[in-house]
Amino acid sequence: MIGPPSGTVRPPGPTGLRRFTTPRPPREERCELCGAALAAEQRHPHLVDTDRRALVCACGPCAQLMDRSAASPGRFRAVPGRFLSDPDHRIDDRAWESLRIPVSVAFFFHNSTLDRPVVLYPSPAGATESEPDEEAWRSVLDATRLAARLEPDVEALLLRRHQGRTECFLVPIDLCYELVGRMRLHWQGFDGGAEARADLDALFAHVRGLARESQGSRP
Repeated sequence: MIGPPSGTVRPPGPTGLRRFTTPRPPREERCELCGAALAAEQRHPHLVDTDRRALVCACGPCAQLMDRSAASPGRFRAVPGRFLSDPDHRIDDRAWESLRIPVSVAFFFHNSTLDRPVVLYPSPAGATESEPDEEAWRSVLDATRLAARLEPDVEALLLRRHQGRTECFLVPIDLCYELVGRMRLHWQGFDGGAEARADLDALFAHVRGLARESQGSRP
């Protein structure tokens, strides 16, 4: 076999089968609209593409330019950053059970294209849509003042049934999909497993720390 010319230095790096087993460095995140690099140490803006029902990573200038809520009508809406809680909600056991959700977490948002609420929950396969009847989801939305404050497409009502009670928050929609991704990554067995539950506890502790109590009259 002919080797490299004398004096040639081979570049460092994995060879043979190790090329396929050695972890690759993380991909640099880029704006999905203009291609600009996004700072890894900072939380970058997200837009909701209402046509595709998908989240889009964006740089600051593109987020301002494309946000239809701040300019002319279009397909993109910027995800806001507010967190609200409603400790006085009236979502009881009957309302929760009527949703027919097999796990302890769910989120609602109003889809402007479908012009109706959408109910999703995390699963090993990702975000799974529940299809309760109209009376069931209406009983939940009518039981909290936060439902009337939701911005369509970009904010969600996040619920968790835990230790005999239901927690209720208004959160940015991207946090809900982050939750779904984290649960999918850590899910084990039928009920998610200890690691997924610990991750869920940490995420809700983060939400509680950010949320301020919603003020206003009861719905």
